[in-house]
Amino acid sequence: MSTTVRVRCTDCAYDEAFDSLRRARTALDDHERATGHAVDWQIGGLTAGVERAGDDAGVCGRDECANADSPLLDHGPSAAADPDA
Repeated sequence: MSTTVRVRCTDCAYDEAFDSLRRARTALDDHERATGHAVDWQIGGLTAGVERAGDDAGVCGRDECANADSPLLDHGPSAAADPDA
């Protein structure tokens, strides 16, 4: 599955589809900055690797959703968490 993101303005007729999150986010930011309008986006699908990474990380916010055995997660201690490191 490829990435599909639709960006729609709630204040005007702006409505565009993108094949990447980065391009969609850039367009959203540009339109909001240029017009002051409120823009919304909808993610219709992501590539399989992005979906797996999100699933493994437990992006729903619940610890029980994370895949603790995933090679995509950093299981080591964070250097930023230890100011003496």
